Amino acid sequence: MGRITEDLIRRNAEHNDGIICSLEELSLHQQEIERLEHIDKWCRDLKILYLQNNLIGKIENVSKLKKLEYLNLALNNIEKIENLEAGCEGLTKLDLTVNFIGELSSVKALQHNIHLKELFLMGNPCADFDGYRQFVVATLQQLKWLDGKEIERSERIQALQDFPEVEQQIREQEKAYCLKRAKDKEEAQRKLQEEENEGQREGRHTGFDGRWYTDIIATLPSSEESKDDVQAPEIQEGECKKKKLDNVEDDLEFWNKPSLYTPESRLETLRHMEKQRKDQEKLSEKKKKVKPPRVLISENGRALNVNEPKYMDTSLIDVDVQPTYVRVMVKGKPFQLVLPAEVKPDSSSAKRAQTTGHLVVYMPKVGEIITGCQGTSKPVKSTPGSSREQTHKRSQQMERLEVDPGKRAFPDVANIVQEKKHTPRRVQAEPQIIPSEEDPDFEDNPEVPPLI
Repeated sequence: MGRITEDLIRRNAEHNDGIICSLEELSLHQQEIERLEHIDKWCRDLKILYLQNNLIGKIENVSKLKKLEYLNLALNNIEKIENLEAGCEGLTKLDLTVNFIGELSSVKALQHNIHLKELFLMGNPCADFDGYRQFVVATLQQLKWLDGKEIERSERIQALQDFPEVEQQIREQEKAYCLKRAKDKEEAQRKLQEEENEGQREGRHTGFDGRWYTDIIATLPSSEESKDDVQAPEIQEGECKKKKLDNVEDDLEFWNKPSLYTPESRLETLRHMEKQRKDQEKLSEKKKKVKPPRVLISENGRALNVNEPKYMDTSLIDVDVQPTYVRVMVKGKPFQLVLPAEVKPDSSSAKRAQTTGHLVVYMPKVGEIITGCQGTSKPVKSTPGSSREQTHKRSQQMERLEVDPGKRAFPDVANIVQEKKHTPRRVQAEPQIIPSEEDPDFEDNPEVPPLI
């Protein structure tokens, strides 16, 4: 249940920069407030006050609101009009729509509010009385509008003429309503007492310490721990399902049960909804499993591969590069990768790709040696046909840089993200000098391979 607090008023006074002493308009609707309090001390300059759709049962603590012009108490539990005649002399509009006002004669308390022009009483039990409108029009002669309908001069004259007879009818109907209301209160009190007794009986069926017997199973001696570890989650899950079904059945039974529209029934409905919400929260808490702490380093000091985060945000990323592993923390969740070779942490860097959003970590390896494939060619003679064939084969081959064979046991993680490759320019081959057949020293031996 809600109460009017200073913090609640400040949160609803944002339009006045949170200052409540000079507040002129305040809206506290749908806050489950049960009592009207403190406002006359903290907000004396109020002109407009919205308190509709709460659980307020009595009009009180508004006598010091001298400047109040509009008071909205629609959809509350008010049964009588009172405590507005003393200090609210500036009141011009009062909305009491859909309350539980059965004492129609209590409107006489508004005769001292000489500036009151509009009054709303529709939706109250008294609005169903015979002669209701004539009685109010004749009693409050300062009114201009009643339930949104303007009061004509002829209507007031007729109401004043019929007032003695109408007043007698209203008193008889009030008496009948008060008797019926007293029976409803007794029935509501009896029902509330039965619910409390039923709750106490359910409490006796729990364990000696207030827990259910299924909860005690989880605290058996250590000799049966292994067996309990297997059964406890299943028992707990079955218990949750059973309680959920029971809650659904109770909820359906409550809403299908006929009830009278009274202040007590409104409070009962609110309590039922609050109970359902708390039961749902308890079931949700039981379903949550406590995860064991994530192990990043084994007992023997060896780093482990871990991948826990589901997404990455630059402001929440912390990269830690070590010689043998790299760890990325995202909102406290680790992504750890063991490296196949030792790297240089001081020369490492982490960047975020602006196009793809990928996190790129550069980690140069320790002692990396890059060598080129070099070979020696022997000068040999060649024929024109074999020379063209060898040239064609050579054009299909590509020269490659080769890493030191001793370092090739694992893949190179530093080159995971490939940079743009630049195609080397072709170097024009030098024209080969083919000896002329006219040379006296030339000898064409087919067994000699051609020159490269």
